Amino acid sequence: MNIFVTCMALLFIFMCLVFIYAWLIEDNSIVDVAYGLAFCLITVTAILLFGTGHFRENLISSLIIIWGLRLAIHIFLRKRGEGEDFRYKKWREDWGETFRLRSFLQIFMLQGAIIFIVALPVQLVFHVPGKELTLFDLAGLGIWCLGFFFEAIGDWQLLHFKKNSTNKGKIIQHGLWRYTRHPNYFGEAVLWWGIFLIALNTPLGIWAIISPITIDFLLLKVSGIPMLEAKYQDNPEFEAYKARTNAFFPWFPKSGVFNG
Repeated sequence: MNIFVTCMALLFIFMCLVFIYAWLIEDNSIVDVAYGLAFCLITVTAILLFGTGHFRENLISSLIIIWGLRLAIHIFLRKRGEGEDFRYKKWREDWGETFRLRSFLQIFMLQGAIIFIVALPVQLVFHVPGKELTLFDLAGLGIWCLGFFFEAIGDWQLLHFKKNSTNKGKIIQHGLWRYTRHPNYFGEAVLWWGIFLIALNTPLGIWAIISPITIDFLLLKVSGIPMLEAKYQDNPEFEAYKARTNAFFPWFPKSGVFNG
């Protein structure tokens, strides 16, 4: 049995089921919750069908499951009671009569393909785990921890900020958000480079670089920063925040004085 074919088939079935559920509840943004769960599903399947007990397998699977479960729970709590996300609502309006077919192909199947690519490091490790652990594995773990910190704390700070009704319509500008406009996206990008370093020690590990490059491209150029910031275009508070705060890499505000 081939792990790559197995994961591809598993993702296809899983995303089809998520599509049907989204269709029934009329909320395509449920796919965002399914995103993290899909990685957990792939990882657990790899452990059960292809696992050898190698420490590298245990390491990378633990990191992926911790990350995937936290992300899924966070998005579920964030969207609970909020209805369909604004991005999916817009597509529902724009696509008209072709909405169902385009949703299946451009949201669910495309998401499944992206997950397969991003999860390539996990598949490579379980395909051939390689020899003993090296400094690359330790460096990968350290980088993953840094990224996970930024993503998890950034998400928590934003969720806590939005729960306060007095902050409605305002832009979060404290905590990690003082140093970067997207600490959660920065953390997401960083942790996948850590995962890549762990997979690099496998015979085909160099191919794992496709994973973090894909994540970086999506976050920086496609569905991450560009799509989110377009929502706040012409917002005076956001424009002032944007002028003094880096979009991605954390750094001190340009003014040198916290103003939020």
